[in-house]
Amino acid sequence: MQAFKVALIASVSCIAIPAYAQEMDPDEASARGSEIIVTGRAQRLYRVEQATVGKVAEDPMNIPQAVQVINADLFADQGARDATDIYRNISGVSFFSYAGVTFRGFRQDQSFYDGQRGNPFIGFSVPQLFNIERVEVLKGPAGLFFGPGSPGGIINYVSKTPSDETGLRAVLTGGTYDRIGLSAEATGPVDSSGVITYRLGGFYESMDPYRRNTQNKSRIGDAGIAIKTNESGKLTLQATIYDSELRANRLRGVLVDDDGNFLTSIRWNANEKTDFLNLRSQAYQARYATMIGDRVTFDAGVRYFKATEKQQYHEPRGLDSANPDLVRREFRDQIRPVHGLSFMANLTARVDVLGTEHKFQTGADWYDEKSLLHSRILRSGVPSLSLSNPVYGSGAGDAARAALLPFTTTDTRTKRKGAYLQDQISVSNALLLVAGVRYDKFDDGVTTSTGGTVSGRSTYSDSDVTFRGGAIFKPRPDVSLYASWSQSFEPQAAADQSSDAGGPFAPVTGNQLEGGVKTQLFAGRLQANAAVYRIVRKNILQVDPAQEPINGVDQLAPIGEVTSKGFEIDLTTDITPDWVLLVNYGYNDTKITGTAEGQAITNAVGDRFANAPKHKVGFWTRYQVPAIGAAFAFGGEHVSRRISLSGQTVKPYTIFDASITKGLGFAELLLRVDNIFDKVYAASGFSAQSGHFPGEPRTFLAELRFKF
Repeated sequence: MQAFKVALIASVSCIAIPAYAQEMDPDEASARGSEIIVTGRAQRLYRVEQATVGKVAEDPMNIPQAVQVINADLFADQGARDATDIYRNISGVSFFSYAGVTFRGFRQDQSFYDGQRGNPFIGFSVPQLFNIERVEVLKGPAGLFFGPGSPGGIINYVSKTPSDETGLRAVLTGGTYDRIGLSAEATGPVDSSGVITYRLGGFYESMDPYRRNTQNKSRIGDAGIAIKTNESGKLTLQATIYDSELRANRLRGVLVDDDGNFLTSIRWNANEKTDFLNLRSQAYQARYATMIGDRVTFDAGVRYFKATEKQQYHEPRGLDSANPDLVRREFRDQIRPVHGLSFMANLTARVDVLGTEHKFQTGADWYDEKSLLHSRILRSGVPSLSLSNPVYGSGAGDAARAALLPFTTTDTRTKRKGAYLQDQISVSNALLLVAGVRYDKFDDGVTTSTGGTVSGRSTYSDSDVTFRGGAIFKPRPDVSLYASWSQSFEPQAAADQSSDAGGPFAPVTGNQLEGGVKTQLFAGRLQANAAVYRIVRKNILQVDPAQEPINGVDQLAPIGEVTSKGFEIDLTTDITPDWVLLVNYGYNDTKITGTAEGQAITNAVGDRFANAPKHKVGFWTRYQVPAIGAAFAFGGEHVSRRISLSGQTVKPYTIFDASITKGLGFAELLLRVDNIFDKVYAASGFSAQSGHFPGEPRTFLAELRFKF
């Protein structure tokens, strides 16, 4: 809080200092990234002309699926710090838990980095945006390019890379909950000819969040070198280290009644001060891209990551039946080491065949991951905790007692390899046809042991083929009408492939029909997109009641089916040269359309899915006043009613935030307030035992930004 007060005093004392941006004309100001005054923000800053959600760079207007791209300029304008800060900008996406989201009705926990697998924020940590240039969102099945995955869509984080232009940026941060932070990044050429360029970055932030006992400290170190190998070729080497220390922050929710009312303050926490979640991870990658002539491009990448998440925490286990003011707890000691290696290569070639231009794209990828979970759980003798008057300290000795227990280790091995081919046919300047096919081979294995003694082992190998087809019609260059059919698949859990249960079984499949329109009217000042879709997810395993158990093992069958239907609208526009507006709306209706009577499908209650809102609205608007070198912004989000995994109501909520950005000549100051009206709400639901995840109360943030 002290740092926030200092920033406020600094802003008041600097009001009399004329903003440097006032002394320049709009065109000159727009060329200087350090100034807040930019004429036509949607047209110049937020407009994205290339996305890599199709593995290679492509104009989103030529992609026959809904695509959203949020870049670093929007991060800065909104003061976004991690992935959860940008969900409100994405129609069809809402928060589920930790880094997981609900994506067109389906839970999705998987993220890609620069088009490859290897997420360093494993398990229960949220991706940070410090070293991210843009976030790309491909909605619907993405099996053609990314292999196994949820049919809701994928999120691809694109890293910042060395720049040909010299730049230095530093940010001082302060805010409520004793937040204080510092980040800096520098980039530019190493040699006078610009053959070698570099990027160095560092991030540190500390705060004591609103949940009791919690404290967060996060550090990121990022470095990269780019080497021009020829006129159009570049080799980029990058290394990033993440270090997070989260005290008492292996958070579950706060208990609620069946109507979704919190039973106590949202500050309540089942964790003791001695509990923790610490993440240390490293990511290294190399990427080479070049052009061969003027019609062929080639790129290849390799990515390796290694992460260890250590956590000791008290897990809530629901209310004590004898005393409804007490929450029962157990103590968990867990270590999660993960490492993975990924390779990728892509080639595109433009070829004229019988007077028609074909853009052939082919590629292959390979991924190998080893993930361990060492877990021991202490259930007896763990003291309960009061909801109305929690007294901490009595559970501080649980870690020592848990250390006497043996670890149960779950060793999961995952191998993925696939190859794809796509042809984009330019029938005319106005009509494009797209067709693609991919082959995937996967090998999964899970071994479980306790105290070194193996108690279970299962392996499974299979393959699948996915297809994608679409048509794009452009009545004019800035309007794109499209229709597409796309597929995805997810391997069945290795443990369910036992022959005793009737296995092996084919993967879960996802098929989507989508149609829509994308526009970039008035030279990009009005970007409006709309999409309507229907996704059918099949082959979900359930116990087959028509078959008798064999040797005491229930027989499974791919009985389950889920259908997701909806539409989305996204609008980004410059209302005036100084006034920009972003609005998005998503409607989704996801229901179970096939099941065995009396059985449930994962993440579903009855015929509905947990944390899948029917309606979600997000908006943000920014108005700049050049005369005073300042910009004023206002935003909000509405999420309709949902249910938790236990069927409890998750109440709808509407929250608002606002910010002021002021040019100071030597720097730029952002003052932001989130949840202006301090609304108490649940960001998502979890279970009756561990409650709902509360949304953050009213918070203040100040950033003093220096850019050279």
